[in-house]
Amino acid sequence: MNKLIVIVGPSGVGKTTLARALCLKREFAIAYEQHRERPFQALFKQNPKYALANQLDYLLFRAEQERKLRNGTLPALMDGGLDLDFHGFTRLFHAHGWLSDEEFGLCRRFYEHTRSLLPPPDLVISLSVAEETISRRLANRSRINIASSEDTALFNSFVGEWLDSIPTSCLLHLDVSGESASYPRSVQAILERLK
Repeated sequence: MNKLIVIVGPSGVGKTTLARALCLKREFAIAYEQHRERPFQALFKQNPKYALANQLDYLLFRAEQERKLRNGTLPALMDGGLDLDFHGFTRLFHAHGWLSDEEFGLCRRFYEHTRSLLPPPDLVISLSVAEETISRRLANRSRINIASSEDTALFNSFVGEWLDSIPTSCLLHLDVSGESASYPRSVQAILERLK
């Protein structure tokens, strides 16, 4: 089974940009979040009643991506992933009241059952950057963002609880403040870790 590396952090932290920079230095099979392609994302942005459909779609989609990447021939890299979608976004939406307790419980059951069938990532790369940077990046984006810059601290607290459960041998924290779009320091640190 292929190794799986996931890049996690709040919206606007630079997960996709770092994934692309890594792919310029080494060959990876890669999976992105695909916001525009997800059928409930725009509907959820317009009306929170689609929160459950959106989250179940994302959890299923990310699990399908993991399974495909694990069965491939190249080292696998994910922008976000199943765990981030549950521990970050699903918990955030529950905290906002967009998911009821029962709906959140359903998402939790789906996530826990799915994770029991799929091995956890081999390496989790956790990105951080100043909240002002995230706010600026989200304001300049043309894609759909459900989580706002005001959500960053709460989102990070939920993700932090999950990250605390990961063995340090499987975790790499990177502060990407001040990095250019090619992420030279971070890419080097990741490639060193993968040796």
